Amino acid sequence: MESGIFITFEGPDGAGKTTIISMIAEQLENALLTREPGGIDIAEQIRRVILDKDNTAMDPRTEALLYAAARRQHLIEKVKPALDAGKVVLCDRFVDSSLAYQGHGRGLGIEEVFNINQFAIEQMMPDLTIYFDIEPELGLKRINRNKGREVNRLDLENLDFHYKVREGYYILMERFPKRIVKIDASGTLEDVFQKTMKIVLERLEQRKPV
Repeated sequence: MESGIFITFEGPDGAGKTTIISMIAEQLENALLTREPGGIDIAEQIRRVILDKDNTAMDPRTEALLYAAARRQHLIEKVKPALDAGKVVLCDRFVDSSLAYQGHGRGLGIEEVFNINQFAIEQMMPDLTIYFDIEPELGLKRINRNKGREVNRLDLENLDFHYKVREGYYILMERFPKRIVKIDASGTLEDVFQKTMKIVLERLEQRKPV
């Protein structure tokens, strides 16, 4: 049996990653598509609290802790069993989101937020992370054009916050250059999909039977 592989997808809001991930999942056998925060019932309940537009009083540390709590439950209940079964797990966001959004965007500190998440994930990191890069203005324009998309509390942040988040992702790319691969998400959907699919297939070819 081939070993499971954990692939995560990151990017600023409006980068189009959720659509691309769904397209990739349709092309792969033995793939599990999931998301953060969410993916399982407990984590989806936490997601509703975090992203509720009425929860504007939420403290940044509370936000970071809630993400870590949802991540822990999702990891243990869904991700790890799938990897143990040899599946390809495609996850829409993981720990890098917390590092970029809460660690850098909220100013809590990347190391501080990473330490919180180490307790949650117990050193379990993705085998590959694909980061969809896009100018914040373009990403937000896409969100506004997509009337069917969920608009959450983080979408309502000012432009400076979204630039800080993008800056946070660039810091992470420097820190984890072997794991994180950047893709320009400003092109057409088909172009971004083809580039992403190529990277995913190359990584899958490197898997070894267990």
